[in-house]
This record gives sequence, C-alpha cells and structure tokens, in this order.
Amino acid sequence: MDRRVVITGIGGLCGLGTDAASIWTGMREGRSAIGPIVNAELHGLKGAIGAEIKALPEHDIDRRQVVSMARCSLLAVLAAHEAMRQAGLSCDKGNAHRFGATVGVGFGGWDATEKAYRALLLGGGATRMDLLTGVKGMPSAAACNVSMSLGLRGPVFAATSACASANHAIASAVDQIRAGRADVMLAGGSDAPFVFFVLKAWEVMRVLAPDTCRPFSADRRGVVLGEGAGMAVLESYEHATARGATILAEIAGIGLSADAFHIASPTVEGPEAAMRACLADAGLNAEDVDYLNAHGTGTKANDEIETAAIRRVFGDHASSLSVSSTKSTHGHCLGGASALEMIACVMAIQEDVVPPTANYREPDPKCDLDVTPNVARERKVRVAMSNAFSMGGLNAILAFKQV
Repeated sequence: MDRRVVITGIGGLCGLGTDAASIWTGMREGRSAIGPIVNAELHGLKGAIGAEIKALPEHDIDRRQVVSMARCSLLAVLAAHEAMRQAGLSCDKGNAHRFGATVGVGFGGWDATEKAYRALLLGGGATRMDLLTGVKGMPSAAACNVSMSLGLRGPVFAATSACASANHAIASAVDQIRAGRADVMLAGGSDAPFVFFVLKAWEVMRVLAPDTCRPFSADRRGVVLGEGAGMAVLESYEHATARGATILAEIAGIGLSADAFHIASPTVEGPEAAMRACLADAGLNAEDVDYLNAHGTGTKANDEIETAAIRRVFGDHASSLSVSSTKSTHGHCLGGASALEMIACVMAIQEDVVPPTANYREPDPKCDLDVTPNVARERKVRVAMSNAFSMGGLNAILAFKQV
C-alpha cells in the first residue's frame, strides 16, 4: 500500500514564539531571536548567546506528567497538542491504535542528567538522584510523553540523528502511513540544548559564532544554538478528506543518504544524493521546486558545500530557486531544527511567501544562490524542499507541495 500523506496541523515553540503562528511571523519578518542566554542554571557560561525561549505558554498538561519530563519532552508535548488542536483531531479508544508518533531528538534530556550529576558529584550533598532521571534523559522520552499525553497507541518511537533528527522522524512517520500501519502520525522534533555540557561540547569544536548567525554571508562566523520543538499532524489523504480536514500541504517526497566519510566534516556528494532521491521519490523535476529551506548553519564549510550540492542538483534552475536559512532567526535547534523548518515550508506554501535569511551582510562568491537576504519575498510556492544534514554525514530531505 502506498498512500498519499498530508499535513493537517502544525505546532511549535522556539525563541521566536510559543506557537506556530508567531514562529512564522518572526521568520517572515526576518526577526532574529538570538541574544544573551539568561538561563540561571548555566553555571560558568556567562555571556553565552543563543535563541532561548524566555517563557513557556500557559497549558493544561497534567502536572504529574510535567514533573516527570525533561524540558525537551515538554516542548514536544506542547507542540503536539497545538498541532492536534489545529487539525481538529482527538484520540480515543476506538481509534488510538491507528494514531502514532515519531519524535526526533539530538541531545534530548541532558538538563535532567546534568542536574543529577551536579547534585551527586559536585558538592550538592545528595546521595541519590531524582527517581526519574534515567527515563527523563532517554532519547525516546519525548516520543513516549507525546504518546501518553495524547493517548496514542499506534507506532511510537524516536529518531536520533543529530541535526537531521526531525526530518528523519517525519520521514519515518510518512513510512508508517504509506505502509498502512497508521492513519495519523504526530511527527517532528525537539531539543533543549542550553545546559553546560552541551554548550561546552559545541564550544570546544570552535563552530559557535560570537555574535549571531549569518548563513551564506561572507562574514559568517559559525553556528548559534537555539531551543525549540515543532510537530505536525500527518494523515493519509483518504483519512483527512473523509473527515473534511483542512489540508495544509502534502509530503510529496523523501530523500535519505549518508556521506560515509567523516564524523564532523560533510561532503558534497551525500547531500546531493539525498536531494536527488527526494525529487525522484516525489516524481518532481528540479525546476518544479520554488523554495528550498537550506540547512544553512552559518559555518564556512557547511554553507559552501550546501551551495555546491544545490548547484549540482538544480543546474540552471539553481539561479532562479528561492533559498533561505531560517536558522538565522530561530538558531540551530538541533533535533528540533528541521521541525521548525517544516513549519517554514508549510507556511511558505500557504501564503506564497519565502522567509528571508536574516543577518545577511556580504555576498560570498562561493555561496552564489538567491538566499533571500533580510527581506521576505512574495512568490508562488507550489513546492518547497527542506534540507537537513547532521554530524556524521546523515542527510534527510523532505519535499512539500500544495494540494
């Protein structure tokens, strides 16, 4: 069975806002959420910058579940509830076995792990840790909590492939529906990397920008981390139309590849292969794509390599393709990054607007694409693609199209 898969609801939280609508508004306006991190728990990291969620929204998640979750899981649950509300769906005993969830995470619940480490080993005086420390930190915890909070009893699991986790999770959810294992899947990603260990791990690699994220700009100086989550309700086309749902976009194609090269250095060939596979899966030609949400981290190497891969795949059409990196607005949210970029693609199709690459200052001859600098552009967006590449050379590309 090979069924069409559509999106009927989206939800999200990040430094730009605590719902999908405010996130899209921030992206469209080119407003950067990057600034000093004020998290009081970040011992010894004075002056660190990032795209931080300053306050969580009001919610009615059961208090007993909230205290059993790391921040990464809570963000995923909040985004999933918003997506379900927009889709107009609920799960009950009659349909629960046909509803599932896949949630991508990069680092996951490190806030819980680090809290236990400090209490036990750094003079906190504790002799035991929180009873739920282990389960809060599991890579699967976010998926588990989405399932429990919404009563989903179908296929539920995590995807963890660093910065490509959310696209891998969405791709896996599409596969469950295409194969007939589920009618509805909640899919996306989440990460909350503002803990001492994670920030120090990125700092030592010397890839963090000292000021802000400037993808494709000649003066770019690196990555800026963010925290956030994005989730989508995916349904088979038949299920969505039978209930009269509003369809936001169709997931037309998936492309996956691995560089098989280096744990920290990307290649041109891996991303190229994934983009070509995505177009083939979608039955699209290169010139059918109107907008490409780039991985666009703001490092020298990534942006040059991604540009070269796009040039190879799209040929002459690369010069008329609208490209942007919304990481310039919401930061690099690791496991949640491509889930937020899914929101950008869906809303670009909905509103025929390409969100800009913010903070852009200087053209780079090695990044010679139309990167939509600083100001959004109105244009017809029938098909949008989203690139996600990760450490270790794991590449996941999604194509979305208008229905």
